Amino acid sequence: MSVTSTDTAMPQIRGRARAKRLYTDAERARRDGTKWTLVQGILAPIQFLVFLVSLTLVVRYLLTGAGYEAATISIVIKTAVLMLIMVTGAIWEKIVFGQYLFAPAFFWEDVFSFVVIALHTWYMIALFTGQLPAQSMMYLALAAYAAYVINAGQFLWKLRMARLDAEARA
Repeated sequence: MSVTSTDTAMPQIRGRARAKRLYTDAERARRDGTKWTLVQGILAPIQFLVFLVSLTLVVRYLLTGAGYEAATISIVIKTAVLMLIMVTGAIWEKIVFGQYLFAPAFFWEDVFSFVVIALHTWYMIALFTGQLPAQSMMYLALAAYAAYVINAGQFLWKLRMARLDAEARA
């Protein structure tokens, strides 16, 4: 197959073939025009700070056996902040992409978000039912936190891709 001058070449970003744009012009305008973008921008670092404090308390408990109550309270707070950012994120996604979840631009991030939610929810169920011993619950919290870190990385990568796309278009 020959390539002619009428064929469209894939746009380049810093020497690499660029994938489909993250936002159409209309989606970018909706993203920039909604208050939910600011809400997400505020909640994400708050959630990260809560995560760091809670992680410290969980690890402290696992290493020393001290501070179970503080670690538990911190996990409950982390879970509450997670649920808040997930709900507001779904609202943001509805406004920007026209659907609450699994918009193509954030499909895999949403899929993995459900893993994060499932692990945090499992912790909360175990807490209120007493189905796991304290140490096992802390390991479950660590698994939930590891999933959260992966998911946060996915979203940070998407932010970077959106920034590169905007720079390439400018």
